Amino acid sequence: MKYVVVLGDGMADRPLEELNNKTPLEYAVTPVMDELAAKGEIGMVHTIPDGMKPGSDTANLSVLGYDPQKYYSGRSPLEALSIGVAMKDTDIALRCNIVTLSEEEDVYEEKTIIDHSSDEIPTEEAAILIDAVRKELENEIYKLYVGTSYRHLLIWDKGEVIDLVQPHDVLGQTIGQHLPQDAALREMMKKSYDILVNHPVNVERKKKGLRPANSCWFWGAGTKPALSSFEEKTGKSGAMISAVDLLKGIAVGSDMKVIEVEGANGGLHTNYEGKAQAAIDVLTKDGYDFVYVHVEAPDEMGHQGSIEKKVQSIELLDQRLIRVIKEGLDASGEDYRMIVLPDHPTPICIRTHSSESVPYVLYDSTNIQNNTWKYNEAEAQASGNSIAKGHELIDYFLSK
Repeated sequence: MKYVVVLGDGMADRPLEELNNKTPLEYAVTPVMDELAAKGEIGMVHTIPDGMKPGSDTANLSVLGYDPQKYYSGRSPLEALSIGVAMKDTDIALRCNIVTLSEEEDVYEEKTIIDHSSDEIPTEEAAILIDAVRKELENEIYKLYVGTSYRHLLIWDKGEVIDLVQPHDVLGQTIGQHLPQDAALREMMKKSYDILVNHPVNVERKKKGLRPANSCWFWGAGTKPALSSFEEKTGKSGAMISAVDLLKGIAVGSDMKVIEVEGANGGLHTNYEGKAQAAIDVLTKDGYDFVYVHVEAPDEMGHQGSIEKKVQSIELLDQRLIRVIKEGLDASGEDYRMIVLPDHPTPICIRTHSSESVPYVLYDSTNIQNNTWKYNEAEAQASGNSIAKGHELIDYFLSK
């Protein structure tokens, strides 16, 4: 038996008046996911433990079977694993977004955060900007490392885990009250704006009608992680396919194989077919038991507040990734189980993560069902199937 998890990051949502009181998942045309639902099982799973912040870090740990209350040490340390940074026990890792702030105000604290991703800036451009900040601000205490797109890393030697605001939680707000209390971090953010606001990369971006990446934003502080081996925990050899450092870091920390797919970028127009074929190959040619395919686009579109693009991201996931995986595995003759789900909701109405349970669909090629339901939040809720602790989902999934 082969096992596939397809994770549509932030895919779950709330009913929207603009979609006739349907969610984007309910409104989207998703014939493949609906077929899996009709022939399989649907239900709800609670991926965010009570009292923990909803995020892709805690939620994806849950889906992979790692109880966040036991294993979570912060988001950025997981990303550090992917980037290849060897953290010391005394290091603190922080995410460094390069964000778009308004430029009309003279005082930094009076600026507004417009975009947490700077129009999903390409890694090549972001690397130039991070290098410019590094040359001016890096020292023996603070080290910057390039990640992917807008997602980068700051290592703070002998630092402390402090509460920092996630930029996607305060979009459209004046930033003053959301800046770090730590004076050094706050001053680095202010200086980064001075370095980046007129940088040639941003001058060119504005000429093209793109948002400038004009400030660093620090958040997600954490300590060196210690995950157990996925194979030792489950008895299954596992592989990870994702464009984002967080998921690749979780894979590195749990000794899963990390598969790089050319053109996979964490955006709406990622290489869906490439990810799908990589998943098929690692199971049927490389002999792995389990593959986790993560797609970031629905989450990004939720943060952007774009109903149209979120619906589109779900339809692309259905047609260009899930369909290809299903057809490929069917053709291979392998018995397989596939589960499709979000990690958490990213509701359009709030443009950030929330903690509600999420819908899953579980399909087993050896146990075809005959149901009338489709895959969406409402029907999954109505099914009566529910898993209260997200980290127990993986054992249920791998039990056959």
